Order: sequence, then C-alpha cells, then structure tokens
Amino acid sequence: MDLDIRGRKAIVCASSQGLGKACALALAEAGVAVVINARNRARLESTADEIRKATGVEVSPVAADVSTPAGQDALIAACPAPDILVNNNGGPPYRDFRELDREALLAGLTMNMVTPIELVQRVIDGMAARRFGRIVNITSQSVKMPLAGLDLSSGARAGLTAFLAGVARSVADKNVTINNLLPGSFDTARLRSGFARAAQHSGLAESVIEERARHDIPAKRFGHADELGRACAFLCSAHAGYITGQNLVMDGGEYPGTF
Repeated sequence: MDLDIRGRKAIVCASSQGLGKACALALAEAGVAVVINARNRARLESTADEIRKATGVEVSPVAADVSTPAGQDALIAACPAPDILVNNNGGPPYRDFRELDREALLAGLTMNMVTPIELVQRVIDGMAARRFGRIVNITSQSVKMPLAGLDLSSGARAGLTAFLAGVARSVADKNVTINNLLPGSFDTARLRSGFARAAQHSGLAESVIEERARHDIPAKRFGHADELGRACAFLCSAHAGYITGQNLVMDGGEYPGTF
C-alpha cells in the first residue's frame, strides 16, 4: 500500500535502535525524510547511514537528550516544520514503588509525560495551519495492564494518554491526529536486559526466564520491531486521518481485556 506521505518530514525520538529505529525506517521506506535522535552519537550515525542506504531518503541525525530544552531545540532546528512526530523515550528501570524518592518520580514523569507534551506543544499549531499532522506516542502495554515494578512508567504514560486525549479532539478537524502505540514484549535490547536482570535476581537461567515470558503470550512469541514500525507508519499515513485519540495495543494478545 502506498501510504501517500512521500516527501513529508518526520521527527522520530529515541530512534537509534529498537522500536524507535523501526518507526524511522518504516517512515523512510514510505518516502518520508526523517530526523532521528539519540544520545549515543556513534550508534545514531550508524543508524542514519543504515536508513539512508536502505531507502535513499534524507536522514538527519540529532545527538541530544530529548528531555532537555536544548535537545528539543536541536530537533526543531533540524526540522522546523514537521508533518509527523513520533514520541519515544526510555522508561524508568524496574523498581519497587517504595524505593522511588521525589527525584526519581519527577525524572520519570519528565521522561514519559512532560517531554512528549512539550514536543507536541512545539509542533501542533504548525501542523494545524498546514492541514496535515500525525503524532504517534510509543507508550506501553502497561498503560492498560500495569506491571509490578513499572509503576512509575505506567503512571507517567497513562498521564500522557489522558492529557493528549482531549488535545487530539481539539485538532481533529485540522487533519491532525494523535494516537498511541502500546507495545508489549518486543524482541529488543531492553527486553533482553530485563531477562538478564530477572535471572540475576532469581538465580534462574535467562533461557528459563525467556521461555516463561514467551509462554504467557497467546501468540507464543515476542513482537518484531518492524511490526510496530509499520503500524506506526500506517497511523502516520494519509489513510489514517479518521483515526485519532486511540490506543493500539500490540502485545500478541497478552492484555486480557475486551476493550
């Protein structure tokens, strides 16, 4: 399917690897010029070269911390009038909620709620004026199905979801949409590091931890990053203008709810 967004411009946050990279690549495959972002410059430059060679589109790497004003300024300077914004950021590590002091709480809220809202504030009026805008937030399955030890991540991302739900309705008539992708267990470095940490704490082999996690998923496998990337690209397409304020859970059926 031609997504009809060739020639558009996108900012994709935290996109040197994993799910962010998959979104950037899928958009580039659709002919979108992408600004990619990460703090690790070497990895970011490598990803930029990879996407350029695979797609032939313009790829602009911006090495910066997207949670800082300076990092956001750098992204907007690289793409002053984006048609597409994909919000993505690392989440707080697994931790018992009793261990979270105020500093940790505020840091988690900044990363996973405040930062994406600030970026939306910077780009949404321009999108509305140009009568095209697609904003996709990569949140988490835990927004609908809280996971022990990820309470801060769940709360911050749920707060983002609620905050932008009303915003989405306010710009729908301008052909600007805001939607959320809620990934479950995808085969990424973050997932693998979680298995290693769980194995260390439990004394079980990583292979046992991995197999137990896979068994709990009705699809009996982990997600592939390109699956989420292509879902993101569709939500950013010209064909998705009637989809807004929605939460697409991508978890192989693990979330047990009907709605």
